[in-house]
Formats: sequence, C-alpha cells, structure tokens
Amino acid sequence: MTGRARVAWSFLAAAILAAAGLLWLEIGAPDSPIPSFAQARAAFRPSDARLLDRHGEVIHERRIDPRGRRLDWTPLNDVSPALVAAVIASEDRRFYAHGGVDFRAIAGAVAHAMGGARLRGASTITMQVATLLEGFPGRAARLRTLSSKWRQMRRAWTIERGWTKREILEAYLNLATFRGELQGVAAASGAMFGKAPHGLLDGESLVLAALLRSPGAGREALTRRAERLDRALRRRTNPDAIASAVARALDAPSGSPPRVALAPHAARILLRPGSGAITVRSTLDAALQRFAAATLRRQILAVGERRVRDGAVLVADNRTGDVLAYVGGSGDLSSARFVDGIRARRQAGSALKPFLYGLAFERRILTPASILEDSPLDVPVAGGLYRPRNYDETFLGPVTARTALASSLNVPAVRTIELVGEEAFARRLRDLGFAGLTEAGDFYGPALALGSADVSLWELVNAYRTLANGGVAGPLRMTDPNAALPPARRIFPEAAAFLVSSILSDRESRSTTFGLESVLATRGWTTVKTGTSKAMRDNWCVGYSRRYTVGAWVGNFSGEPMRDVSGITGAAPVWSEIMEQLEADAPAGPPDPPAGVTRAASGEWFLRGTEPDAGLRPFASPMPAIVAPASRSIIALDPDIPPDRQRLVFEAEGTDTTMRWVLDGRSIGRAAIPYAWAPRPGKHALTLADAARRPLDTVTFEVRGDRSPGRAAQSAASSTIHSVR
Repeated sequence: MTGRARVAWSFLAAAILAAAGLLWLEIGAPDSPIPSFAQARAAFRPSDARLLDRHGEVIHERRIDPRGRRLDWTPLNDVSPALVAAVIASEDRRFYAHGGVDFRAIAGAVAHAMGGARLRGASTITMQVATLLEGFPGRAARLRTLSSKWRQMRRAWTIERGWTKREILEAYLNLATFRGELQGVAAASGAMFGKAPHGLLDGESLVLAALLRSPGAGREALTRRAERLDRALRRRTNPDAIASAVARALDAPSGSPPRVALAPHAARILLRPGSGAITVRSTLDAALQRFAAATLRRQILAVGERRVRDGAVLVADNRTGDVLAYVGGSGDLSSARFVDGIRARRQAGSALKPFLYGLAFERRILTPASILEDSPLDVPVAGGLYRPRNYDETFLGPVTARTALASSLNVPAVRTIELVGEEAFARRLRDLGFAGLTEAGDFYGPALALGSADVSLWELVNAYRTLANGGVAGPLRMTDPNAALPPARRIFPEAAAFLVSSILSDRESRSTTFGLESVLATRGWTTVKTGTSKAMRDNWCVGYSRRYTVGAWVGNFSGEPMRDVSGITGAAPVWSEIMEQLEADAPAGPPDPPAGVTRAASGEWFLRGTEPDAGLRPFASPMPAIVAPASRSIIALDPDIPPDRQRLVFEAEGTDTTMRWVLDGRSIGRAAIPYAWAPRPGKHALTLADAARRPLDTVTFEVRGDRSPGRAAQSAASSTIHSVR
C-alpha cells in the first residue's frame, strides 16, 4: 500500500470513529488541557520587544525570539473583511456549520485520494488552531498518523465547546504561519505589503489566504491559487492587482527589519533576549533622540571628506541622571554600525583637564588667577623625553590658570599635574567613574593631563554632570524614569566645582584659542570643553547647562585618523546645536556662587582664604619638590672624565633651611641649596625630607657606567640618558 493510500485510510478510519469521539468527549478530556481564548491570547508573545520612551512612544523594536516573526495580537475587528472571507473560503468553507470537525470534508478527501488523486487537506480551522496551540509558538506539525489525527479532532471538539467561532478565527489569523518566518496576520501584512491588517485590499487578501495553504508556493503556483480562490469568491479581482500582490509578497525581504528603529544601541542594552521583557519604558525622549540622531548625521556628512565616518551623542538630565538621548553611531554612514560609540573607550584628549584643575583648586595648590608658564617643556619619562606642545604649536608665556584651562593649553596642564601628582589625579578620575584607569598614576605619566587614558562617552558625560551638580556624583540611568533617585556621593567640594564651571563658561578666557564668537558660544549659560586625541583619531565636545549635560564624539571606529578636524570643526557643532535645542524655550542663567567662594576686586573667584586680600599671592606658590634629577632619569658616567671630576647636582624648589636630602635612606646634606653628589653606579632613591625626616618628595634614578678611569661606560638604551660633566 502506498503512503498516500495509508493516509487516506487514516482519514476514513478517523471519520468512522468520529461518532465514538463525541461519546468520548462526554466521559473524558484531551490528554493536555485546552486553554481558554483569554488564556491563549494572554500567552501570546510577539517576537519583537519594544522600547518605549519616557512618554510611552515606541522608539525601537528588537527581535528577541528567532523562531518566528510575530507582532502584536490583532483583534478580528481590525482585520480586513476581504481577508477573513478569503481565509474561510480557502481553509474551511463550512467553518460556521460544523462543530470542529468537517466530516463531509474528510469523506471527500478520502474518496478523492482513493480515486488516485492527490490527497486534499481536510483539517478545519478549529483543528489547525488545536495544533497551533500545542506547538505555539511555531508552525504546526504535519499530521500523518491515525493517532495524531484523532488527537487533533478531540482537541478541536473541546475548543468548539468553550470558544466562539469569532475567537477561533481570530486565534487562527494570529497563530498561523503565512510564509517563511512570518507568523500571524500583522507580521505578514506588514512585511509583505507594508500595511496593517485592516488595510488589506482584495488582491492582497487573496494572496495571503493562498499562502496559508501553501506557504512555500512559487510565483506561478501562488498566482493560480489566488485566481482560483477569487473565482470561488466571485469577486472578479483585477488580474494585475493579484499579480502585483504576488510579486510584493514573494519579493519581500526574508528577514523583516524592525518597524521602528530610532535607538538601536540603547535597545541592545535594554531589550535582551531571554530577559522576558516584551515592553521596556526608558528614560529616553523620542523627539530629542530624533533630533540628536539627525544632527549627528548632518555633521558627519559635512565633514565626511575629512575622513570622518562615525560619531556618538549622549544627553543626560543633570538632576536625575536620566539619559534623554542615546545615539551610539551615525547610522548607515557608520563604518561599523553595530559598534556602540557611547560605551567604546577612546583617548580623551583635553577633555580630562577640568578634573585636573578642579583637584588643584580643591587642594589650594592653584587658584584661577595663579600664573602658569606656557613655554617649551621637556619631562623625562621611562621611555625618553616627553615634550608637550599646544595644538597650534605656539606658546603664550605666563598665563593664568583660568586662561590655561579655558583655552585648553597643554604645557600648563602638564605643569599642573606635576604639582598635583599623577597618582592623585588618577585616583580622582577613578572616583569619577573612569573604570578604564586600572594602573597606577606613574603608568600613565604626565601625559594623563592631556588625556592619554582611554575613556568612554558614557563616563565622560557623567563626570561632567558631576561638575554640573556642584561636585556630587550619581549614576546615569536609562530605565524607570519615575523611580526614586539613587544615593549620591560628593567627589569635588562645591566651591571647587563652581570655579571649574566658571572657567568653562568664560568665553573671553576661551577666546585665546577659540575666539569670542565660536560655535562654543551659546545664547544661555553653558560650560563646554573640547578634546582631540593623538593624530586626530578622536574628537570630543562635552559641556553642561544648569539642566542638561551633552557629550558628542566624532572619529572612526576603525581608528583611522581624521584629517584637519579639531574640537571646533568636529564634535562641537553637534554639541552646540543640541544644547541650543534643549535650552531654546527658557535658557537658565549661571549658578549662584556657593558659600565657600569669594570674589576679589579684580572680578576673579577664589576659594575663601586664598583670595589676595587674605595675604596670598594669586600665583602658584611652589610646593616643596625635587627639580633635579627628574624622576626615572638614567645617568651615564663619562669614561673620558676622571671619576672625581664628575658630579650630579640635586636641586629643589619651595625649600627652607630645615629640609634635607636623604639618598638611599641616608641623610647627606641640606636641601636649601644645590647639592653636588659624586655619582655611584646603581639604582637610587632621592628624598626631600622635612626637619622630622618626613618625605616631601621622592624621585628614583639610575647611574650607569664604570667609575674606573679608562673604562668605557655602559650606555643606556634610552633617549633620556645624560652625560655628567
């Protein structure tokens, strides 16, 4: 007996046993419970999770179930009547007449198959729903055995006893697979025809109904099925409309893109597969998200000829930490659209300088009026000499700390980190949330003042938000906009944060580098700082108003350098346009000065007790420190000079007559005057100590060579090797 004949006899046997099944329903139930219609609808889960903005608007959909594409459940009243009629005509013409099993259809299918023709389907819509509920979500399994067909019939009878016909039809239209991964009428109509189910026309309805019977049909077969169904319905649909619907259905992309894709990078963070979350309300603002994304895209297009392809924007509410805009990339302009430019770490450039000066103000090492020298500087480091230069390769000579920070001068920043200490600055950056700084301060060296460490835009924006909040830090958040605020912690004294904000908002002090009317100048009170990393690989612009902090980055995810892109021409236009949009209605004025600051007659702000009237000079008073030798220096003895003629001079600044030199743990003399030491080969530690032998500053250095006359010295493989003469 052929396989087709065996299946035909199975159908015949099922028909003979149908009457017995009716009796079985009275004495027993299916081996697994049948859900009610309400339970089935409640159990339905779309394949896409939805990200909502703070006002409830859908801003992104993300696929979290790979087994099939399903959208929201569609009520029967929202389905085109043309499709409902076509589905009933195609799948179950006596749907409203039978009680779940159509015996006439089964008998006809058996007779048709026993006559040698291909077996026709005899499953009713109710029977298909019975199977779909068992295998949900997913396509129903093909039923080939008597036991499976009997099980399907029993479950169909049970459904008919508890559900209405409209509920059965509604469930079928939402659970059935139309083609490929498209499950449910909403997914099918949206992917194939770009419309909601209620807008389907006759030709489109015929094609969708025909696909239910044969989801894998080709163009010609699908056209014939749709035309045959049209004749059965006596509609006389225009053949061109059917052909057009067939073409659109079959040419639709196999992988349906999300209907709303405004925040892809935020959605990847908040809508995770397996989380069970179908809808997540975020802190984002849809209107601002659109504006920020469009602004970034325009700027990337404007500077694209300068080898710029990528960018990112982050906007946060100062008070709550709510992220209002999260644009992790420049969309289809990006060289790597799946990279999140907000979380990726890149070199910060000058964007870290405000935190360095804030620390110097806090420790009263500097005031905004302190004079710093902007002149050529060589700093010995382990790998050689570090020579900081300003962006324009010029030097201004003596400048105030206010001008140095506002105009982003590099050499004064390096002099400041020498006063503050590399480790102290690294600790402060870690306190601010820069998690990538895992090494000790001397690992980064003085270049840390110019942003040699890798940071993310997420970290940078929240650190600037700390300054905006008067030195108080709290986490950024992207969900639960109505939740209670998490505990905050103080990082900077309020007075020190105020001084930094005063400088970063000062367009006159900024004009030395950027001019008075640059793109950084806004209508309302704002602070701003730019940063450009080595070789123009990264360009930053971050700043805040009273209410918002905005950060922008442009560059290339590949690491390719940009060409002639500075803070003004790269990220700053994005920052400025977004900040102006945020403050368009009622820009806030500058913050009130806190109790810990006072204003001198010159107009400059000082921490109380450091102002000139208190008898303190507005200059950077030198702290006790070793000037020579530089830390980590390597000294080479000269073999051509007699050993007793070679000396290494120890010098210090800020000393008094009580301070002494301590070399390798042994006191060797007073530090108030230079000390000439006869160098000995080896590694040494030199300490500047006070009268109680407490260390004030320490450097390490190494002497290489042979003190014996006539012997060649062993030269060090370093660019920081000095001959002692």
